[in-house]
Amino acid sequence: MSTKMSHLTTCLVFFLLAFVTYTYASGVFEVHNNCPYTVWAAAVPVGGGRRLERGQSWWFWAPPGTKMARIWGRTNCNFDGAGRGGCQTGDCGGVLDCKGWGKPPNTLAEYALNQFGNLDFWDISVIDGFNIPMSFGPTKPGPGKCHGIQCTANINGECPGSLRVPGGCNNPCTTFGGQQYCCNHGPCGPTELSRFFKQRCPDAYSYPQDDPTSTFTCQSWTTDYKIMFCPYGSTHNETTNFPLEMPTSILEVA
Repeated sequence: MSTKMSHLTTCLVFFLLAFVTYTYASGVFEVHNNCPYTVWAAAVPVGGGRRLERGQSWWFWAPPGTKMARIWGRTNCNFDGAGRGGCQTGDCGGVLDCKGWGKPPNTLAEYALNQFGNLDFWDISVIDGFNIPMSFGPTKPGPGKCHGIQCTANINGECPGSLRVPGGCNNPCTTFGGQQYCCNHGPCGPTELSRFFKQRCPDAYSYPQDDPTSTFTCQSWTTDYKIMFCPYGSTHNETTNFPLEMPTSILEVA
């Protein structure tokens, strides 16, 4: 009986340790708004959405194995008390709590946690265009390509006329379509329009096969991340925002 109890106790301790390790593993994301205007942050498949005034942050946790994940900012939004409405840029189906991807143009932070080689893969992408300056990176940088990156140029102000839309700078795939810009059918290379983005944000994805210079990695299980809208020193444009008729909190752990 004593041996069985000892075995059960050992199993229970092991289970609890595994549960605590999984539950409190790294993968915490802080989304901070440093813009001089309201940003409605969005995150899928984990997170949802949150209104952020200047200086506010929103935290959530993404479990190991989360992939094809995106975080972005929405501008010029107007939501009712039920969280329904819309945004000029980055809208995700007319809801505050996003379940799907945002409508271009929107500057993206993308990530996949605990993937090949026990690594997190992450990047900033302007493949969907640009609306808000952004920085993205680990809270504690590590070796190799585990360091912060940013896309902070005045892309909205310098946007080519063919891509210019209210609130942002759209992407050539959405604007023109076709293999040249969308890369849907095999290999493709940079274009004059993708180079416009790449020259201003060299660390960001500028077209779908821009992997060599745009993918960053950190060790899984030990890394937390921070995304900042309008990081210090960035160029941003003032924008007019409409009120959101619902209470907000700066902390949510999903």
